[in-house]
Amino acid sequence: MFSSPTVRVSFLFVAIALVALLFADIAITAANPWKDLGRFFMGVITPDFFSSEGIAVALLRTVAFAFVGVALGSLCGFVLSLVYRNPVVRTFCAFIRAIHELFWALIFLQFFGFHPLTGVLAIAIPYAGIFAKVYSEIFEEADPTPGRLLPPRTGVVSAFLYTRIPDCWVQLRTYTAYRLECGLRSSAILGFVGLPTLGFFLESAFSQGHYSEAGAMLILFYVLIATMPLWVKPKLLPVYILGAPFFLGEGLPIVWGNVERFFTQDIIPSPLRNGDGLSGLMPWLGDVMATEALPGIWNTLVLTQIALVATGLIALLTFPLISSHFGGPARRTGGHIFLVIARSTPEYILAYILLQLWGPSMLPAVIALALHNGGIIGHLIGRQSSAIQLRPDAITGFNRYTYELVPRVYRAFLAFLFYRWEIIMRETAILGILGIYTLGFYVDSAIQNIQFDRAMVLIVITALLNIGVDILGRFIRRKLALQTMPTC
Repeated sequence: MFSSPTVRVSFLFVAIALVALLFADIAITAANPWKDLGRFFMGVITPDFFSSEGIAVALLRTVAFAFVGVALGSLCGFVLSLVYRNPVVRTFCAFIRAIHELFWALIFLQFFGFHPLTGVLAIAIPYAGIFAKVYSEIFEEADPTPGRLLPPRTGVVSAFLYTRIPDCWVQLRTYTAYRLECGLRSSAILGFVGLPTLGFFLESAFSQGHYSEAGAMLILFYVLIATMPLWVKPKLLPVYILGAPFFLGEGLPIVWGNVERFFTQDIIPSPLRNGDGLSGLMPWLGDVMATEALPGIWNTLVLTQIALVATGLIALLTFPLISSHFGGPARRTGGHIFLVIARSTPEYILAYILLQLWGPSMLPAVIALALHNGGIIGHLIGRQSSAIQLRPDAITGFNRYTYELVPRVYRAFLAFLFYRWEIIMRETAILGILGIYTLGFYVDSAIQNIQFDRAMVLIVITALLNIGVDILGRFIRRKLALQTMPTC
């Protein structure tokens, strides 16, 4: 059953979201949004798979960037996980994973240009921080018994390879496979900043009103994600990883002088660069905070809290679609398809589509964030609810949902929700590139105006904000003793 602190925290977050709605812009500004939405769905129903030769190339490069970026990120993350207990390493990993892949891409574009290295590093760097954290947690939870059975004087490396790795191998492999799926989504959205992945061709198709072509790209992307267990085989991974770099495409040669100038001049605050010293730095920082950082932080927090509660509502409404305690096989199959589509569609792509159809406001972002994250949590909670054993005489229908299952999975649901909180904030910030006034909007504007020093300050603020929310989420989970396993 619900505990009193759990109920209070739930109502507190709902109240915060309702207050945030008063300050949010959720209007639909398009002249005929439902007609445009109908045209889009008609395009999905009647996809044109042969309209452009670029579709196959886009998918191939999306896969290539994902494999190379995730492979590099997992390798670096594995090395970092071995020394993750070091506070400096832990802080470094928290910082690099708090910056979204698109922000990293925007940074590297300034000195690498549209080079494959830009996309690879944009995925690899934040993923290295994520892998380091998760791998270290997996190693810490490993059974210490095998290590005690080793002969005396066994070396540290040998003990690690012969005891820790075999014990953790299944978890490491499972999580890495999940990250590869995430890498495909990250790779797809890199196209929105100009790299030759799916997002680039999708944006082009939408801007020209070619909805059937856009629908074909989305369908192929869903098929790519859904069939991963069929084509991502352990024996084939070395082939994929070794072959992927050859399909990244070519870019202009890297001008290393631009790299040096970026770090030694471009990102140095202009008062320091111009010789004004600290006397000019404080007014400059004050102007950045007043005109860009504070408005961006406010809108990011408002949108995050609304999206967080909306995510919770979607998850609670959708988990019965796949639960074995409701409906038959046909209904559960339909539920699985819906949740696969919801969680496989990158928030950025869904928000972009809805913005094109409904006009600029926070509403497309809220729906995109809620559907994607709600689909993930709904899938996890639905699977957990199916494992719950009910009495033969248990009540049925809506009462089974409200009195039997929701109380048993609610704590696990909250644990997953607070875990996704920091992820929702990362996505909220980056959605500003689409024109929503979150921190990403001001970062993108500063870069467009060649004000890289202001952009870096805003990116650091974004990272610190994400780290703060992550710490708060972990504190709440620990305070409420929330676990991701349901009550039996």
